[in-house]
Amino acid sequence: MKVLILNGSPKCEKSDTLHMSIAFARGIVSVSGGEVSVIHTAQKHIEYCTGCFICKKTGQCVIDDDMQDIIDKIKESDVVIFSFPVYCHTMPAALKVVVERTMPLSREKIVKGDEGRYHHAAREDAKKTRFVMICGSGYPQSRDDFELIKKTFKHTFRQCDAMITVEESPLFNIPDAAPAAKPCLALLERAGVEYVTDNAVSEQTMTALAVPMIPEEIYMKFANGEKPE
Repeated sequence: MKVLILNGSPKCEKSDTLHMSIAFARGIVSVSGGEVSVIHTAQKHIEYCTGCFICKKTGQCVIDDDMQDIIDKIKESDVVIFSFPVYCHTMPAALKVVVERTMPLSREKIVKGDEGRYHHAAREDAKKTRFVMICGSGYPQSRDDFELIKKTFKHTFRQCDAMITVEESPLFNIPDAAPAAKPCLALLERAGVEYVTDNAVSEQTMTALAVPMIPEEIYMKFANGEKPE
């Protein structure tokens, strides 16, 4: 199984959220075998979508940049993980431009879905790819911060069948916080196993992931560069 992580963090390989996505992907390949690759979107040259809709007719964008390679890799992948920290209640700009440039994955034809919403029909060579959203927040008690981005992915990628959000994600890059962060990473790996085995992350695992890794007052000391007692 091919797993592609589209890392939207401007910190690239130092991303807090990337730890989460790698753990999830590790769970997938532990069951299915295969390979995991990572694309750091901030390191790619990707122009803004012009809205010309030529790609809807031809399947090919008229802009000659790094996005065509990303589109090809998405089509070749079984699972694509959009990995990013929440920025202004949505995603970082380097990933947003990628999302907007995924237009070639669908056709010009507009159809009505089972839920009553209209959308562009998916191209046949893109239908097999499943999408996952994994998003971290730097705040404690930040469940509301994820609501807008969840709606964006629900409506943009109909094959997005798992959305995982974790508060206090900077803890993944703080060595002193490892005792609290490691159990969360183990949960994320379990979520990957469930996703590929049962085609869904269990409610039990999702509930466990929603529990803050450490109490709010201790997290705030880490976040503000103080040494917790």
